[in-house]
Amino acid sequence: MKKEPIETIHIDSITQSHQLMRIDKPKHPLFSIVRFEDIEQQALDSRLRLIFGYYQITLKRNCPGKLQYGQTMYDFDEGVMSFFAPKQVNILEPGEVLARSGWLLNIHPDFLRTYPLAQKIKDYGFFEYAVNEALILSEEEEKSIIAIFHQIEREYTLPIDNFSQDVVISNIELLLTYCNRYYNRQFIVRKATNHTLLGKFEKLLNEYFDNKMTDKGLPSVKYFADAMNISPNYLGDMLRQLTGNNVQQHIHERLIDKAKELLSTTDFSVNEIAYELGFEYPQSFSKLFKNKTNLSPSEFRQTFQ
Repeated sequence: MKKEPIETIHIDSITQSHQLMRIDKPKHPLFSIVRFEDIEQQALDSRLRLIFGYYQITLKRNCPGKLQYGQTMYDFDEGVMSFFAPKQVNILEPGEVLARSGWLLNIHPDFLRTYPLAQKIKDYGFFEYAVNEALILSEEEEKSIIAIFHQIEREYTLPIDNFSQDVVISNIELLLTYCNRYYNRQFIVRKATNHTLLGKFEKLLNEYFDNKMTDKGLPSVKYFADAMNISPNYLGDMLRQLTGNNVQQHIHERLIDKAKELLSTTDFSVNEIAYELGFEYPQSFSKLFKNKTNLSPSEFRQTFQ
């Protein structure tokens, strides 16, 4: 069956967003905070693709339907936070689309331009997580987050002075720091589920080399994330929490293990082994092997002769 085409709407400004939500224009062109209670509920007849030109942070409660997080369904009666970076694609399904309570924080990159947060915000991997990797807040955590939203809202409604932007950005940074802490907690709480994901990742990694899929080249982080139906950033953060290593380090470890196996049990040349492992250039393989083992491939092979 042919899928119906999805309408795409690019929302480049916060003012445009307020117009679409049918609420008053923002008090600041580069920043706004809105309560979902103040937005009239809207329903879609068909799927809609939205692409925003700015950061969005949402805290949703009492939202129509449920949210699937991994293999678990969550009601929005619990506080659920989502984070979206500029140019991310959001797909809205037919039906009611807005939470009935919660907060929506819009931050244009230009609002942060002269502040260290402009660069630091790019280091928060959760802005690239998928919707099913949202942050689920405990009751106490939600209270802390809401207190910060209240402070940002209060500053937003006050007349702008020379300190307004400094105060708002300080509170945004505090908000992100708390969210980083709570995501770390979530990885720990969900350790059993994440260990299952780790096992699946290791199985896929072994299969990639054992089934000689290396004719497609070296495995990428995106390849494994897509196969596991999670976002690359979430996969990386999950592995770091469980093992201390990122995805690329795991790939390199498996590469070196496979290289050692081939060097010690076959008569393949170093160049042939490099191509067998998916390297386009043998010198790249030799450089990585030497970096990881302090021996060149040839030197390692000699230890078995």
